[in-house]
Amino acid sequence: MIFFSKYIFAIVLFSFLSIESWATPPSLNQKSFISGNKILFGQTAAIGGPARELGIGMRDGLLAAFKEQNKKGGIKGVTLELLTLDDGYEPEQAIVNTKKLINNKNVFALIGGVGTPTANAIEPITTQAEVPFIAPFTGANFLRNPYKKYVINTRASYWEETETLVKYAIEKLKFSKFSILYQDDSYGRAGLSGVKRALKKRNLKLLSEGTYKRNTIAIKMALLKIAKKNPEVVLMIGAYKPCAEFIKLAKKRNLKAKFINISFVGTKAILKELGDQGEGVMISQVVPFPFDTTLSLIKAYQKAMIQVGCKSKIGFVSLEGYIAGRFVINVLANMDLKTLTRKKFIDKIMEISVFDLSGFKLIFDKNDNQGSNAVFLTQVDANGNIQSIKKG
Repeated sequence: MIFFSKYIFAIVLFSFLSIESWATPPSLNQKSFISGNKILFGQTAAIGGPARELGIGMRDGLLAAFKEQNKKGGIKGVTLELLTLDDGYEPEQAIVNTKKLINNKNVFALIGGVGTPTANAIEPITTQAEVPFIAPFTGANFLRNPYKKYVINTRASYWEETETLVKYAIEKLKFSKFSILYQDDSYGRAGLSGVKRALKKRNLKLLSEGTYKRNTIAIKMALLKIAKKNPEVVLMIGAYKPCAEFIKLAKKRNLKAKFINISFVGTKAILKELGDQGEGVMISQVVPFPFDTTLSLIKAYQKAMIQVGCKSKIGFVSLEGYIAGRFVINVLANMDLKTLTRKKFIDKIMEISVFDLSGFKLIFDKNDNQGSNAVFLTQVDANGNIQSIKKG
């Protein structure tokens, strides 16, 4: 009878443990991600399509940082690898890619994704799976507020960019009549919200609004609507191809306005699209000037880009990717990689808090997942080159 009771107890215990295992599968955060002395990161970004220069730029910067470290022997003998999948800047494909990277490729984290609509689509997936979502190329507020533990932002927000631009246009350029062109999706509306917020703070309103659909250059109706109000400034929350098309057509129509873009436009890409029509165009940036070699960070970045054969791709976007890569390397270098988990990685970021990347600082705390608030201003000169603007 005693033997029978023990037998029944063992069956019940085994069943309970089996049910628990089925109901709550072992968390991926409880296992090591060191495989063959390497850590694999995943990226879903626009490598093809109208926004491809942004995804390629982020990828190249990340690869430059990873390969730079790998040439030094990696991190305690462990090398870093990046697997990039093309989503064409489309949310549906970003979802497919994210699930593949997490479930099939077993990446440690996602890094360097491009765009607000794609981030909006995949963030719930990464958060639910407790997978770090690092350095998305977007300043959308929903990735910052409310606080999301597994999202790590390394750039300033769109609200900070638009605040800086509006303030400069009013206080330094003495403009007061603003219109806006924005992409008709979550990205454009995030920028629109920031612009309205900045204007309201100064008791101003937009004269007019024009929109276009993502992954198109259908901006003619938007131009007609905006031009009717004859604004002094057109703030642009869009991708490089439609924004460049808008500027070129607006100049042809003799619209005398200041064209101002936020960083997502991709400086190198829009300059190429504008050709000789870029003079005077302003762009806000969230990383330092990538050609200022007086900064230690920029010296290292340029050297790393040259080593991976990307000298011609030196610019703001690839610098942002490089910064993201250097940041990840810094975190991992301070960890015991034998017991590396996703949760420990996030905890280590908050524990260290301040990361000095050769003069460019990222600062985090348990209520703030955005490392930088820095916004820089640039403008296209008469020769079609980008130059820094001093805000002071």
